[in-house]
Amino acid sequence: MAPLPWRILGAVAAAAALSTTSNYRTPTTSLRLARTTRASNYRTPTTSSRRALTTRAAASTSSTAPTEKPTNKLARAAKFWQRAVPIVGKYVAGPVAMQLRERVLGECLSDDECEVVWADAHASGAEQARKVVDELGGFYVKTGQIIASRSDLFPRQYSDALAGLTDLVDPMDGAYVRGIVAAEVLRPGEAWDDVFESWDDAPLGAASVAQAHRATLTAKYGGKDVAVKVQRPRVEETLLGDVNELKKLSKPLRDVTPVDYYVVFTELESQLKDEFDFVAEAAAMDRVYATLNADGRPPPLVVPRPVAALCTKNVLVMDFLDGEPLSRVAARVEDFSKDPVLRASGVALLEALTEAFGTCIFGTGFFHADPHPGNLLLLEDGRVGLIDFGQVKQISGKNRATLGKVMVALATRTKSDDFPSGKPEELLQCADLGRELGVVLNPGAPPEGPAAVSMWLFDDAGETLPGGYEQNELSPNSPATALASFPQDLVLVARSSVLIKGLAAKLGVTWSLASRWAPIASDALGLGYDAPRPGRAQRLRAAVKRRAARVVAPFVRRRIARLS
Repeated sequence: MAPLPWRILGAVAAAAALSTTSNYRTPTTSLRLARTTRASNYRTPTTSSRRALTTRAAASTSSTAPTEKPTNKLARAAKFWQRAVPIVGKYVAGPVAMQLRERVLGECLSDDECEVVWADAHASGAEQARKVVDELGGFYVKTGQIIASRSDLFPRQYSDALAGLTDLVDPMDGAYVRGIVAAEVLRPGEAWDDVFESWDDAPLGAASVAQAHRATLTAKYGGKDVAVKVQRPRVEETLLGDVNELKKLSKPLRDVTPVDYYVVFTELESQLKDEFDFVAEAAAMDRVYATLNADGRPPPLVVPRPVAALCTKNVLVMDFLDGEPLSRVAARVEDFSKDPVLRASGVALLEALTEAFGTCIFGTGFFHADPHPGNLLLLEDGRVGLIDFGQVKQISGKNRATLGKVMVALATRTKSDDFPSGKPEELLQCADLGRELGVVLNPGAPPEGPAAVSMWLFDDAGETLPGGYEQNELSPNSPATALASFPQDLVLVARSSVLIKGLAAKLGVTWSLASRWAPIASDALGLGYDAPRPGRAQRLRAAVKRRAARVVAPFVRRRIARLS
């Protein structure tokens, strides 16, 4: 086998060659989610009516939408590879230089000298990665969001360089947006003032697929404050082209990188196709709302409701949630763990996310699959809001049941000094369940490998892993290095767990998703797990903490404001 740097260089060269013959396509957007119960309440104007509405829109907004040039796909792909090849090349050059120095001169670099070489590669790579995102936007923004949120797994240079990518990305002109909205939602004979009592041209946020504006509806449509999400023109073709380039880069590297990113990007591509249909997103929003509000208790997260009569494929009108994205708060707070008040608020957020995603994943198998910090709002009343349901996932009943058994198996392990990860028979049970899910390890991997993968994804980050594996994803002994394949059905479940664990790492708290999800999975799936239930005193303390979080919310916001 060739040395690792040369394998990487060869793989990148092969991927770059593939990019010159790429065949871009714009698949038909799946309407699978739109077939749920409320989908028929949303309407999409016909081509003829849309043309007529566009004419009225220009008059009603006193603006003509600018003419956009079609995306130059070849130039965009070339720009990506212009930036991607130097990033990988820098990582190739360092190890090659060290190998040559050792072989020719017989000199080995000290640990400090090696650290300097890698720090230089990280700094250069992070700078190039930020240029890709700034120049091209699109799906590269989403990739940057994941890297920025995982400072515990990626070099700090990358997390710092890619921070702040979750909103306000290249906003569209306000008058242009009003023209799109008018063309989509105004009925024959309606004027702009018949629907909107007020409209704010300054966007609430501008992401890779769409941007949102605050407005107030007239009494005819409910008279409430709403957020209006408007899709960018021709964004579907652009973003799917971006994913295609990332797939080409990752496919030749499947045997080189610690994680099979080709599988990850393939699953994200399939989910992304649904993100361009706001009718489907409205139905998904209603479905998650129903799941989180099913038992009559206050839901762990606040989900907005769509305004059915004003939702189309390209425009989504929903309840306005008054709050600030977690991404903006995090950008102003260097370390939540150093401030007791901020840390307590962060832990409350962590508890809400854990309960909400556990309820959705194990209750119905249908969940929000893009919970990055820009989609989480810290509301004025102290609660947490969840927005942007463009990426959702439905996992099969079989995999949902097996995943629930994995949580119970992890939560019920018997740990001791002799067996810090659990008894051998318990680890083998976890491993069998991992294989049942479709986790396949490389030949020669220890039998505890699937159990180590499950613990790595769903248990506390400080947990001792069996089989000699280490928690750090960048380590050569990470469980990710042993993965031959991972089930696509669970890629986005893993992504949600990774983001929640990333938040726990930022807060400096130990957090086992398995122990918290096991009771939820058992109740939802009838697994018979008799989890320790909180006593009356514990329930009272929890209720007081939730109430206190709301009472101190204004104080927390003032504390964060002073840090800005």
